[in-house]
Amino acid sequence: MVRERIADDIYVFTSRQYAQVTAGAIMTKEGVVLIDTLFFPEETKEIRDFLEGRLGLTVKYVINTHYHADHSQGTYLFPHAQVASHRLCRELLDTVGREGLVEAKTQMPELEEVDIVLPDLVYDDGIMNLYVGGKTIQLHHFPGHSLDISAVFIADERILFASDNTMPVPTIFDGGYQHLVNSMHGMLALNPDTVVSGHGEVMLRGEVVARIEDDLAYLEAIKTAVTRVIERGQSPDALKRINIEDCGKSRIPLNGLVVDLHYANLQRLYEELTQN
Repeated sequence: MVRERIADDIYVFTSRQYAQVTAGAIMTKEGVVLIDTLFFPEETKEIRDFLEGRLGLTVKYVINTHYHADHSQGTYLFPHAQVASHRLCRELLDTVGREGLVEAKTQMPELEEVDIVLPDLVYDDGIMNLYVGGKTIQLHHFPGHSLDISAVFIADERILFASDNTMPVPTIFDGGYQHLVNSMHGMLALNPDTVVSGHGEVMLRGEVVARIEDDLAYLEAIKTAVTRVIERGQSPDALKRINIEDCGKSRIPLNGLVVDLHYANLQRLYEELTQN
């Protein structure tokens, strides 16, 4: 795990073991607000040991930005914290999340002790505000990568934890194209100084707008390309000829995983456009 301090009282933790997934910690005088956890218990325990052991702090809240296991399944390691999320995230954890964990445990013995923890503080739409230790922490329902995503905005520092709505390549295969476009515009409207992506590097002051606009350009490029395939009456096999570089993104990040994500985007968009 890599630890990075992005403000006096805010840390970002990035996994070395699983797709550079990120978590964050906001330290306040009333305790820590932890934004997501990491996939493997070993790395989430490192976060816990740093915050509670080395710094002597108490984790007061855990925010699940969405139900995907790489962001949520370490929640069980903070049994005394209140857990917050969108209501749909709670529902998906209780269904798809439980089923996925059962399957994962058959393949990964290191997950044996993991248990699903359901959020006890939920909201439906719009914004939920947490006022903790003099800080205003906002959960914004920004569906896109998945339908249950909350972005977390620390208003005082203008730092946005965008979760998986920002990654080295935008992804829609568990959410929806227009949802993600709308949420990206919503993120821009917040005018954040810093954006923490769900996977990969932090967007720093001065590059946020350009990076999000680049993601929007990628989404427009794949829509144009997939629409052309459909208009020509071609089967989904034709999507394999739409390269990630032709849509404005590199195939290098996340050890090449972005190529698989790109083709999953194309397939999902093809399904969306042919169903309408």
